[in-house]
Amino acid sequence: MIALLLALGSSLAYGCADFLGGLGARRAHVLRTVMIAAPASCAVELLLWPLLGASFSTATVVWGAASGVASAAAFALLYLTLAVGPMNVLSPVTALVSAALPVGVGLLQGEHLAAAGMVGLPLALAAVVLVSAGPGTGAARPSRTALLLAFGAGAAIAGQLVFLHQAPADSGVAPLIIGRAVSSAITLAAAGLMRRRLGPERPAYAISATAGALDSIANLLFLLAARSGNLSVVAVIVALYPAGTVLLACGVTAERIHRGQLVGLGTAAVAVSLLAVT
Repeated sequence: MIALLLALGSSLAYGCADFLGGLGARRAHVLRTVMIAAPASCAVELLLWPLLGASFSTATVVWGAASGVASAAAFALLYLTLAVGPMNVLSPVTALVSAALPVGVGLLQGEHLAAAGMVGLPLALAAVVLVSAGPGTGAARPSRTALLLAFGAGAAIAGQLVFLHQAPADSGVAPLIIGRAVSSAITLAAAGLMRRRLGPERPAYAISATAGALDSIANLLFLLAARSGNLSVVAVIVALYPAGTVLLACGVTAERIHRGQLVGLGTAAVAVSLLAVT
């Protein structure tokens, strides 16, 4: 139950971070938003160091750095996907892959589910697809390149979660600090190389910094959840993060929730209830 609650908290924090990051990216180039969010994210993890401890063993550094590379790759591939194809088709692909791969890794590592979990897990995967899908009638058919990018983005997100899970359980927040440092260095270097294309708009400092802080909290809650529960369950609950984004968009910016997303939210509630008793 503790792992499930932590995973739900992580999912909500990811959804809020994505919503705020999206608002920030509407006001200035997305890399300008990241240039504020990344240091804020690092600051939160460094503040957590004295509270939760950190052990920088070789394994921790390797897995943390791998998660950072995967995080940076996920960022790039997500926005490439957004640029080349219909997101109401490709977003569910990305979400499903990001959930399914960690589930497969967890099951291959010997995790077992009770009968309720065997029903709840596929329901949760279906909810991930429904919640992340757009209105989608008459959408253009995505190209093979767009589908490959969507799979790549999902795999990169999954990789970040799996690599964090592989870090030693007694490493504290060290894998998060290493991962954030690596992903920040990569994205800031990209921003430096592209500085002439970033435009003159100033970033939304408070929104961007809050998004970065929430992303760090989401990573921490995922790490704690994965250490206290099954990766196969935790990852699919975390992948429900679009639900938080959808609900915030509805309440704050008055965006409509379409019928499929409502079905997805209901399916997610049923799935979480079943997983809670496993």
